[in-house]
Amino acid sequence: MPLNSLTNDPLRKFLTGTLYIVATPIGNLNDITFRALETFEKVELIAAEDTRHTKKLLAHFKIKSRLVAYHEHNEEQSSKGILEKLKSGTSVALVSNAGTPTVSDPGYRLINTAIKEGISVVPIPGVSAAITALSASGMPSDRFCFVGFLPPKSRKRRESLQELVDLASTLIFYESPRRIIAVMENMMEILGDRYAVLSREMTKTYEEFLRGNLSELIDQLKTRQAIKGEITLLVSGDKIEKPFCFEDIQHLVETELKKGNTGVLQLARQLSVSCGVSKNMLYDKILKLKSTIEQASGGDKGDKANG
Repeated sequence: MPLNSLTNDPLRKFLTGTLYIVATPIGNLNDITFRALETFEKVELIAAEDTRHTKKLLAHFKIKSRLVAYHEHNEEQSSKGILEKLKSGTSVALVSNAGTPTVSDPGYRLINTAIKEGISVVPIPGVSAAITALSASGMPSDRFCFVGFLPPKSRKRRESLQELVDLASTLIFYESPRRIIAVMENMMEILGDRYAVLSREMTKTYEEFLRGNLSELIDQLKTRQAIKGEITLLVSGDKIEKPFCFEDIQHLVETELKKGNTGVLQLARQLSVSCGVSKNMLYDKILKLKSTIEQASGGDKGDKANG
């Protein structure tokens, strides 16, 4: 990009508006920051994921600002209109329903285009459900992978989880209460029965943290008549699992393979849950063991024929 392009034109920064990315509370309204309130007071326009939700937030703090809807269903069209406003000198605040905008929420398209257009983008930091849950989880936080929402369909969800099997980082997911049990069952199948922390209704009256292996958390949730509130789930990374030695269960695996009643994949899934280790790793080891058994069996038959 040439140095004299509009992006680097200092005069343009005074002619265009500023796009503010404003974090809002995830539950407790007292978590709003002073900078967020100041920003809402000074901007001419607030682009909100749900204008009804944001209107309640603004009303609580007695702030009157013009609202416009900006969500995943109108993102492309709304971006064009907001960009035109920014180019004409109007400053805009982008907010999501809760937490930090663009983190599993729409906004990437608008921000990316604004940067290309030379419009100033200013973050107004605040609450994020992912970081809030991580800070209180007691799980390793030096490295973590934010996944967000997994696909709603089981097959696609399994495929996405498969890509995370070997990651050593703490994994952070968002999920709805109606799908959480099915999602955790998929995790057990693909990742193994790992240690996890489930946070629910954070910063609200009924804030709750559940800790234990995935199987234990599933059992707890299944006893409830209803599961409510948005959920942030943290799952331990692959290298944080308990020590495991395949040789300790090799005799058991050999016995099951020789019976011929259980396939390699099914056996890997069963042992993944009981041992709390990666299904993929077990599958590879069991497959090699099966090949060794078959080769040995073939050799024995050859020896008997020659004898």
